[in-house]
Amino acid sequence: MNTYEITLVVTKEYIDDLNHVNNVHYVQWVQNIAKAHWQSKASEDIQTQYSWFLMSHFIEYKSAAFLNDLIKIKTYVEKSEGLTSTRIVEMYNENTNKLLAKSETKWCFMNAKSGRPTRITKEIVDLFY
Repeated sequence: MNTYEITLVVTKEYIDDLNHVNNVHYVQWVQNIAKAHWQSKASEDIQTQYSWFLMSHFIEYKSAAFLNDLIKIKTYVEKSEGLTSTRIVEMYNENTNKLLAKSETKWCFMNAKSGRPTRITKEIVDLFY
């Protein structure tokens, strides 16, 4: 399994009326790290040929994040079969290592030119394992 990680600092733009990170931002971070992981592994040619469509999203919030917290976000592809891939994203407070949120998303592999679902090739699976 190939894990991809980023770290970010919670800035004022992420904070809501309750003085913690708004849940919408966690969802955006899931999207952002999935895209960054794909772009870090797939060549430009592969990215031109294929794309991903989000089918389902489950996120469990465990603890709040606050202004200036360092957030470690890590992701990996749990499984890929047929047309779909399941991706896990975990978010931790970098200083305490406390789990803040965990997400499981199901993605459909798409032919970028036709816009139709396509089977995930071994070449693509191998990028993430």
